[in-house]
Amino acid sequence: MSGWRQLSPVLASANEDRLVFECPGCKVKHGIQHGPGTGPRWCWNGSAEKPTFTPSVLVTWSEPSDNPGEFDDTSKDIKRVCHSFVTDGRIQFLSDCTHALAGQTVDLPDWKDDSQ
Repeated sequence: MSGWRQLSPVLASANEDRLVFECPGCKVKHGIQHGPGTGPRWCWNGSAEKPTFTPSVLVTWSEPSDNPGEFDDTSKDIKRVCHSFVTDGRIQFLSDCTHALAGQTVDLPDWKDDSQ
């Protein structure tokens, strides 16, 4: 059981206030929190078919260096960025993204449930 509840072909819900979509740039799921509550919150237009989230969605993480001698040295980790606007069911990747879709705008891909 994945814990996702699919709302449309492109959007799922992880719980009452968390929405999740597939990122074709990172090839992983990104989520936002909406509505009242603590922590960062985004506005959502209420559309599961053509969602819009504001403000932008910024995801950052680090990956270990590709050099085997640097695996255990976190100062050598590779910094990754996915920064986008999701508007009317399309995702606009900003130029600071570190993946191949930087600077492009594409449709949100169909939701894939990884538990199946």
